[in-house]
Amino acid sequence: MQDPLRWWQGCSIYQIYPRSYKDTTGDGVGDLQGIIEKLDYIKSLGVDAIWVCPFYESPMVDFGYDVSDYRKVDPVFGTNQHLKELVSKAHKLGLKVIVDLVMSHTSEKHRWFEESVRDPNGPYGDYYVWVEGKEGTLPNNWLSVFGGPAWSWSPERGAYYFHNFLKQQPDLNLYNEKVKEELFEIVKFWIGFGVDGFRLDACNCYFHDTSLLDNPVSPKQNSKVQDEANPYFQLVHIYDKSQPANVEFLKELRSLVDNYDDKFLIGEIFCDREEETTRLYSANSEPLHSAYNFSLLQNDREVDTIRNAVTKYHTISKSTAWSLSNHDVERVVSRWHDSLSLQNRAKGYLTILAGMPGIIIVYQGEELGLPEAILRGKESLDPFGNNIDSPYPGRDGCRTPMPWTEDLKGFTDGEPWLPVPQEHMDNCVSLQESDESSSLNHFKALMKFRNDTEVFKEGSIQFWQDDLELIAFSRFTEKEAFLVLSSFTNRKLEMKNVHAESIVAEVSFGIHLDNENGEERIALEAGAFGVIKLRS
Repeated sequence: MQDPLRWWQGCSIYQIYPRSYKDTTGDGVGDLQGIIEKLDYIKSLGVDAIWVCPFYESPMVDFGYDVSDYRKVDPVFGTNQHLKELVSKAHKLGLKVIVDLVMSHTSEKHRWFEESVRDPNGPYGDYYVWVEGKEGTLPNNWLSVFGGPAWSWSPERGAYYFHNFLKQQPDLNLYNEKVKEELFEIVKFWIGFGVDGFRLDACNCYFHDTSLLDNPVSPKQNSKVQDEANPYFQLVHIYDKSQPANVEFLKELRSLVDNYDDKFLIGEIFCDREEETTRLYSANSEPLHSAYNFSLLQNDREVDTIRNAVTKYHTISKSTAWSLSNHDVERVVSRWHDSLSLQNRAKGYLTILAGMPGIIIVYQGEELGLPEAILRGKESLDPFGNNIDSPYPGRDGCRTPMPWTEDLKGFTDGEPWLPVPQEHMDNCVSLQESDESSSLNHFKALMKFRNDTEVFKEGSIQFWQDDLELIAFSRFTEKEAFLVLSSFTNRKLEMKNVHAESIVAEVSFGIHLDNENGEERIALEAGAFGVIKLRS
């Protein structure tokens, strides 16, 4: 008899960016109480878990990913008690809670860093990556993701410190066993609050090569994600991240969480060597239960983009996680645009995502088919976009507040921290809930079908087509099989030699089964999408 699936196998996760979800205090910034108020809505979507982006105390230079106190909820989001209430209500509704954990770096305002700067020989002197030297002479050519060198000079300490990201985000020295012990205690602390798992931010950035060798220059620009003109992507990142020690650390972390009942680790991998790193970090769900990378978050969808990603990563782990949008990239309906209407395109990509094997992650607003917001000048606050001399606008376009109603009152009684475009309010939750043909209601139907159909939790996958006009693949077990498809063209299409039994009407549009002169075919209207049950 086959063992029952663990809760995270084949699960669906709803990602929440707290600043932009729901404000209950009138300061224009979302908070934990706002998430609590909206848990019934999240439950109605049919997802299994929520992933809450950082809520820890922070000076908010990188809006929460610069942590100054790992054990305290930042006052802008609420209190530790609010987090307990969130976990408690989520569990009553049958939702698991995954929290973001940033272990590669802290804020420069963290007590550890302040002490490390002040007293190099003190207990925190070696908590960060320091290199003695002379101001103006950088240790090597390593670059920050957010622009400029990955090294900043501390006049007080008289040394350089390493930062993969902003200079206000110094990298921790995880070669120091005391730092590892500190981080493991933080994991235990939040498990004590009842959280069910951790999303590990930048989990391949925990260690660097202590030789400090220069990274080689890439023969070609090697990024298809975010800002392709970023100088960071002109180097091959061999020595500044993705080190062997990283794998050993993750094994220790897995051993720790395995002491608790059914806890879950999912890692973010952003790396030149994504396939190799994903294999080391999550093959057969070891040491991470799951990992996701940026293969489906790239700027352009090309022929076989999805097929190639699944071929690589689903083979590595049946619990690979897939997402088409998140808080770091342009929303998928804008990034992978075509000639279809916004809602049609959104429903097409939601259909593909819902049909994917393994774990799926849906970013807040994706269920509404929200496009990327266009912010002008000072409206954008993201340091990433503002630090690099390029046309890249930053990440705020995917981080604007959630449109609950046709006006801003649905999100806040105050002034929202980022502007909300009219197009978002025109696609708000309240309007879509009452529209049977909306992206929101299509997503709910997809989740119900996914949850009720065994093949979508643990079945195999085979691609039929993946080009700019049509994505089609089958999901199957020995017992049953389904064809999942979405058309992204205004042309009518057809598929032949498909042994179709019936159309799953509640999740389908524009699909017709035909048997002409004994030849079975599927006729697809422009922008068709849906699921077809296949004959055994």
